[in-house]
Amino acid sequence: MKVTLFATCLVDMFQGDVGKAVVEVLERLGCEIDFPEQQICCGQPAYNSGYVKESKSAMKRMITAFEHAEYVVSPSGSCAYMFKEYSEVFKGDPLWESKASALAAKTYEFTEFIVNVLKMEDVGAHLEGKATYHSSCHMTRLLGVTEAPIKLLQNVDGLQYVELPGKDRCCGFGGTFSVKMGNISGEMVHEKVHHVEETGADYLIGADAGCLINIGGRIHRQGKPIKVMHIAEVLNCR
Repeated sequence: MKVTLFATCLVDMFQGDVGKAVVEVLERLGCEIDFPEQQICCGQPAYNSGYVKESKSAMKRMITAFEHAEYVVSPSGSCAYMFKEYSEVFKGDPLWESKASALAAKTYEFTEFIVNVLKMEDVGAHLEGKATYHSSCHMTRLLGVTEAPIKLLQNVDGLQYVELPGKDRCCGFGGTFSVKMGNISGEMVHEKVHHVEETGADYLIGADAGCLINIGGRIHRQGKPIKVMHIAEVLNCR
């Protein structure tokens, strides 16, 4: 099975180890990985800020970059959902609507792909300790991926999974929201870290780089002994 990796900006620039983990896990599961070097930002920051027209050039470049792909897999539910949004952005466009719809149909979030396409819930990972999982907003509420990451974590040998109190609450990142509404965002992430502490977890695990950078930054500044990991890194532990 050929898989084309949509790395996302944050993984590419700040969390390269997450991208490597995604590749290594998928290769171990029998996938052949392709990485189009012409991929750029999916256009989500500009689009969500109301600059729809300005974001279209980035979207067209991404559609073209992934046009050859059999499956597109991303380690970010938020960015994977943006690909799904393309068909609405280009609705009525005689050239780009069909291409956008084709991209949306073959795009999957990393854990969704493993569980729903590869039909696997145990990838042979091993990690000792107690962990809780942060459910990112776009991945759960818009993309609709809720069960796949939990199923995978519950099958990690040595890992005790504990549900996070207030798991349905935003961490305060929200892309540009954390910049425009800094004070509110700060209170939201403070609450999130408090709930993480309540679980007694050794690890906070998530599936979106933006959320993990936001929560991880607060955990680091407060000196909490909690390790923040992307779920791809967890599934790559042996």
